Amino acid sequence: MGRLHFFLFAAFLAFFCAAPSHAQSTSPFTTSLGFGAWQKPPAQLPPPQGLQDHVVNGKLTLTLDDSIRLALANNTDIRIDRAQIDFAVANLQRTHSPFDPVANSTFSDSRAKSPAISLIQGTTSILDTLSQSAGLGYTQTFQSGTNLQASVSGSKSATNSNLAFVNPSVSTNAQFTVTQPLLRNFGFFPNRAPILIAQANLKQARANFTAEVSNIILQVVNDYWNVILARENLEVQRKSLDEAQKSYEHDKKALSLGALPPLDIYRSESQVASQRVGVIQAEYALMQSSDVFRRDIGADLDPNIRALDLDLTDQPAPVGELPTMDIATALSRALANRPEFDSAREQLASDELAIRLAHNNLKPDLELSAFYAGNGVAGNQFNLNPTPPQLVSSTGFSDSFSQTFHFTYPAYGASLTLNLPVRRHSAEANLADALLNRGRDQYQERRTNQAVTLEVTNAVHALEQAKLSMEAAKVAESLAVDTLHADERKYELGAEPVFFVLDAQTRLAQAELNLIQSQVNFQLAVAQLDHATGDLLDHHHVQIVGSQNPHP
Repeated sequence: MGRLHFFLFAAFLAFFCAAPSHAQSTSPFTTSLGFGAWQKPPAQLPPPQGLQDHVVNGKLTLTLDDSIRLALANNTDIRIDRAQIDFAVANLQRTHSPFDPVANSTFSDSRAKSPAISLIQGTTSILDTLSQSAGLGYTQTFQSGTNLQASVSGSKSATNSNLAFVNPSVSTNAQFTVTQPLLRNFGFFPNRAPILIAQANLKQARANFTAEVSNIILQVVNDYWNVILARENLEVQRKSLDEAQKSYEHDKKALSLGALPPLDIYRSESQVASQRVGVIQAEYALMQSSDVFRRDIGADLDPNIRALDLDLTDQPAPVGELPTMDIATALSRALANRPEFDSAREQLASDELAIRLAHNNLKPDLELSAFYAGNGVAGNQFNLNPTPPQLVSSTGFSDSFSQTFHFTYPAYGASLTLNLPVRRHSAEANLADALLNRGRDQYQERRTNQAVTLEVTNAVHALEQAKLSMEAAKVAESLAVDTLHADERKYELGAEPVFFVLDAQTRLAQAELNLIQSQVNFQLAVAQLDHATGDLLDHHHVQIVGSQNPHP
């Protein structure tokens, strides 16, 4: 017997302590009991969408609007930020739970036998009692604070006692109870306040999501033009390298003919080496900016798409009349369109509701409750005078329920309950928190106003500066071209050394780069002004519908 006990104990330890190889992240005890055995794996994230439609001749060809549309569909940050709306929707649904009706049912069946110890038990041997009961109930709290309870129950009892003159006996009951708060939680507001706060939080979540989508679109616009700037910079550097290489070849020929001092060849050769360094740096700058842009549109999630070169087709040079806007107009548009102001207003609305609710919780708890009930009894009724007892009448559940719902034997009453705490430290602290939150959020609203005002002002100034810089860069680039041509002509005529030609080539490359930079800065300034005034989504035809993805 001892060996058997030892074997069973060892088997028990082996069963509960052995860790299954396929569940290393789950405790052995939990796995052995079967917890988590039926867990489904999480759903796979959807792959990036729409990228293959823009592959042309082995390149990912995109306009700015195409890039924004792909970012709205594939950007990871947008997917994460959208969850706040889904959480707010779920929380709004949760606040309706106190008003959910609840139905319940019960059933019990018991039999008891006990030896008789007294003549009043109606038997001298064993007292045998059978009890059965069932009930249905319904409870609901309404938004006025009124609580309604309704219940219907029935029971059956049978015994071998000679003293029971209704045996088996059937009893039924139906009761309706109404409870109404009269001070705290009286009326619609204190009971609907959590719903109103959740609705304000949902509006705030949508406003926050709109602001975040606008920020992401602005980031996509910036990264799009940064790729174009890096690409054009590379083209300028390569062009400068070609020009330097031509000058070097010309100088070598002149050196071979004796028309150039031997030491002057090093200047043009150094220029070629310097321009080659510029090309290498521009190539890697283009690679880095392209990788950032691929992340924005989700192209980095697909290895096949990630390997493709980018072909961004929008040109930085503006077409048509240049936009202009004064600060007063821009500020008025920002006040009307920026979602940050909507978010701040909804937060202050929630604070006001929280303050009113905190004042409600300081009131005494006074409740009025009233009930009305009907009772019924049925069964086999005996006359206990003769021996043995004689059956007088026999009725059943239908008779008992008829008595109950006709209120043949009614019961009714009312009660008034007052709960008056001497101190309410928790409620007072909650009110203080609500007042502090409102004050803090008022300052945050002012900070938002200041930040948006500064952003709008800077955006207007940046747009004006970009326009002036672009015009100046055009003039500078034109003059640099003329200067290079003049210096090349003088060099060919022997009036100037090669130094002036190389310097003119460098200045032209810088002027061309400055022109491209000014054009890109103008495009960025336009996007920044649209973002500052809250018009960026409208200008790119983006709408945010409900809790779904933003749609272009």
